[in-house]
Amino acid sequence: MDDSTNSKIQNYNKQVGLKFQLYNSLFTALPFHRVEKTGVLLSTFLLHCEEGYEKQLSPVEIINTFFQHYTSYQEEKGQIDLLFRFVQYAERQVVLFDAVEDAAFSKIYDMNGIGTLKHLQSEVLHAKKRNELAEKLKDFSVRLVLTAHPTQFYPSEVLGIINDLSTAIVQDNTAEVNSFLQQLGKTPFFKKEKPTPYDEAVNLIWFLKNRFYPAAGEILSNFKNQFQKEVNDENPLIRLGFWPGGDRDGNPYVRVDTTLKVASELRTAILNSYYTDVCQLKRRLTFKGVANVLATLEDKIHSILSESSQIKLTKEEIIQTLKQIRTTLVEQHNGLFQEMVDNLLRKVELFGLFFASLDIRQDSSVHQELTAAIAAQSSALPDNYSSLNEKEKIDALLQINETLDPASLENDLHQDTLQTIKAVKKIQDQNGEEGCQRYIISHSTSALDVMEVYGLFKLSGWEEKDMSIDIVPLFESIEDLRNAGEVMRSLYENPTYRKHLAQRNNTQTIMVGFSDGTKDGGYLMANFSIYKAKEALTQVSKEYDIQVVFFDGRGGPPARGGGRTHQFYASLGNNIANKEIQLTIQGQTISSNFGTIDSAQFNMEQLMHAGISNALFHSDKSTQSKEDDELLLSLSEKSYEAYKALKTHPGFLEYLNEVSPLRYYGQANIGSRPSKRKPGKLNLDDLRAVPYVGSWSQLKQNLPGYYGVGTALEKIEAEGKWEEVQQLYQQSLFFKTLMDNCEMAMCKSFFPLTAFLANHPKYGELWNVIYDEFQRTKTYLLRLAGNNHLMEDKPINRLSIQMRQRIELPLLTIQQYALNKIREAEEQGQSTDDELMKVYEKMVVRCSFGIINAGRNSA
Repeated sequence: MDDSTNSKIQNYNKQVGLKFQLYNSLFTALPFHRVEKTGVLLSTFLLHCEEGYEKQLSPVEIINTFFQHYTSYQEEKGQIDLLFRFVQYAERQVVLFDAVEDAAFSKIYDMNGIGTLKHLQSEVLHAKKRNELAEKLKDFSVRLVLTAHPTQFYPSEVLGIINDLSTAIVQDNTAEVNSFLQQLGKTPFFKKEKPTPYDEAVNLIWFLKNRFYPAAGEILSNFKNQFQKEVNDENPLIRLGFWPGGDRDGNPYVRVDTTLKVASELRTAILNSYYTDVCQLKRRLTFKGVANVLATLEDKIHSILSESSQIKLTKEEIIQTLKQIRTTLVEQHNGLFQEMVDNLLRKVELFGLFFASLDIRQDSSVHQELTAAIAAQSSALPDNYSSLNEKEKIDALLQINETLDPASLENDLHQDTLQTIKAVKKIQDQNGEEGCQRYIISHSTSALDVMEVYGLFKLSGWEEKDMSIDIVPLFESIEDLRNAGEVMRSLYENPTYRKHLAQRNNTQTIMVGFSDGTKDGGYLMANFSIYKAKEALTQVSKEYDIQVVFFDGRGGPPARGGGRTHQFYASLGNNIANKEIQLTIQGQTISSNFGTIDSAQFNMEQLMHAGISNALFHSDKSTQSKEDDELLLSLSEKSYEAYKALKTHPGFLEYLNEVSPLRYYGQANIGSRPSKRKPGKLNLDDLRAVPYVGSWSQLKQNLPGYYGVGTALEKIEAEGKWEEVQQLYQQSLFFKTLMDNCEMAMCKSFFPLTAFLANHPKYGELWNVIYDEFQRTKTYLLRLAGNNHLMEDKPINRLSIQMRQRIELPLLTIQQYALNKIREAEEQGQSTDDELMKVYEKMVVRCSFGIINAGRNSA
């Protein structure tokens, strides 16, 4: 280990490790019932767990021996009470650790180092690339789309405490920290009811106002100051998108009234943000010719917010007012405080009156059912529509020449779908066209899926020449990704759709999803299939002179496309379009990667740097050579075969359902969407990726993040191609990033937790298969990297994971203990309605909170 690495570790220990120990000690002084005794016993229990797993004891044996040796609790009721207190204590330790890490962010990471815009500035100036930068910035942007996918278990009240707590820690204000810990001790983590989609929207709008708004403004102001001529005022370099309230794929609780309410809330939020900034400007710009102009703008915004007038205000009017103020400052007041005006101007150019673009998303099957119902209940489509082939259906859709009243349909979902399409126009009128201009189609498999949405817009009163909407197909399964190129070719060859694209600047946005792709094809096959699909889609779009923009549906963990995301974009070459970087920021990733202004700015800059530097310094480089592709294809196919054999094992779903907390996900009340797309018997197709990946994470086996990789590498070596793999790892950033994220998933695994299943009559076979693949993959990844430990080249991330794993170990042990109690009772025919079983089920759910939260970007 070199001096630089040692210095980083020492700094992390000082800024995070020591501070966590200091503030954690305050817990024992909290004036709550039995808190001190709980804290002391929990420390003992943690050590007992660590020693127990070293001795290969099961969670049941660890907990039983703990009660025998360290407590006087003999009755089950007293034991359960203590375990629940451990859970409550530990989950609050996780909150404290999050707050400490957040507070230390700018001291751990170099805010002006590699991957930041400050670093990009020096690169551009050194390489004399200002002209190339100007060309790139004409149409480049990073679009972050916030989704409410439930990958974290913090209620909004706790997120607020984390924010306040981290601020107090930055200031070294021990008294304030103590008061927030007291508040934390009394604040419930468990919600009795699921949040509504509107609740989820309000929670995420808090991040828009308090994190993305100031961070994005700072980024653009700094960049504009450095490259005034190169930055294009007409092209926002950062764009924000929003799914809560618009994403109705499998969520029966998102209705048209929700969509309209959320759009209004977004507009109100950005106007409130502007109002605050204008008030601050007014306090500084008390100059002649400026103060009165600001006062007028302030009054206008205030009147609109108070809903006491019908005053109209546009984005353009605010921009012109600010430009007028800036001109006056320069000409009459020596440019005093001009930077404050410029900062607000950048924000208005970026956020308009919409703040974040509200995307509409629905599953293709809903549109299929809807068009069939329209054909049966109206004259808009032919009676025999359902029996027509794809081309005939598309022709029928293009011949629609009437509008349809949604109320004429019998089904509520069908009515709502048409009402939502009508509502898009209303949102555009209120928030501006950017306020709602994309309709995303989940499970797109054909050109018909896109043209059905086009037809539904016509039915809803949209004129073809004024259709200000981008229809975005989402390709996610392995088969759909393979067919995506031909689907788009048939769309590009359709004269009507091609005319629509011409009206949309000859630009087609295509979404590719990682989550269901990984669930369908395994880690390596999913990632490689997405890469090849992007390559094919880039090629076919070039043929038809269409600018393709890729929108990546990435989750927080590597198993859902996350991990070190910016490295994926940095690895792209000239064979994959990279006009823009667009990706979803899901659940836990929002608070973990964008939870402070510093971290939000840092991570946005990393993505911007990846996209811009790629074009400026690596534009002549392909992502992969033909030989690299063939090797990766071979690895992917071998990996897929191993994963396919596992997921089709007759006991696979039962193993996951019984050994992990999968069946209790819905009881956690962390998200508005059901955990399955359709009710009924559990099957892999309908199971959502969030609970699928999350359950493997809580089981600490993290299977979707690596399974099949070891087998693939082993078989490649047997074919005598190991040197080629090593060369690929050294030369391909794409492949290395895949393997790095694989290491992260494995580093967060802990098989001793479930090692007691190795000899289980029902689950032993599968446990051993999974464990063998884990060990096999670990062996090969360490050989590739030339390391002795997983993530050895990322010591800070590795240390953070290790510290978090210690905090969550008691929770993992208690959860497995409770699951084992439930299985034993069920095997003995005991009713799940039994009060004691309900208590253990509650224990499983409560443990989930701390476990998931401790794993920020859980693998």
